[in-house]
Amino acid sequence: MLSLSIASPSNVTFPPKTLSPIPKSSFNGIRIRHLCPISMPSASSHTRNPSSSVVMMAKRVEELKEIRAKTTEEINEEVIDLKGELLMLRLQKSARNEFKSSEFRRMRKRIARMLTVKREREVEEGINKRLSRKLDRQWKKSIVVRPPPSLKKLQEEEAAAAEAEKSA
Repeated sequence: MLSLSIASPSNVTFPPKTLSPIPKSSFNGIRIRHLCPISMPSASSHTRNPSSSVVMMAKRVEELKEIRAKTTEEINEEVIDLKGELLMLRLQKSARNEFKSSEFRRMRKRIARMLTVKREREVEEGINKRLSRKLDRQWKKSIVVRPPPSLKKLQEEEAAAAEAEKSA
């Protein structure tokens, strides 16, 4: 059972009120007060131009249409070429030659789009993930190493310059 007792006003004492600028709470951690207001950057300064993102989307859609128009073998060949180009970029970077750093991202994204289209076709054929990985490993082992197109172009330019020098 509950029992309730009421104290008489003569034997009840209240603690004196403390006059502190910080309100009392049950929080026992550190309280940090900012004396000067913090200015946050406005959201309007970081907004993008909506028309530029629409243009980027249109380019991406066009690129996907191009990729989907290719056969799987053509996609495989282009993936090999792009990976070779990516290797050439890494070599240029390590040799501290001039290069466009944006090309890394562009090539990686293009390779990813091609491999995505390739995987979409496998899904349509009913190839499961495990078999897909097995086929991918076999495909990677069967790749014949060849110089990337940019290196071939560079070698052709050097050969043409050497021919012009001999004939002059």
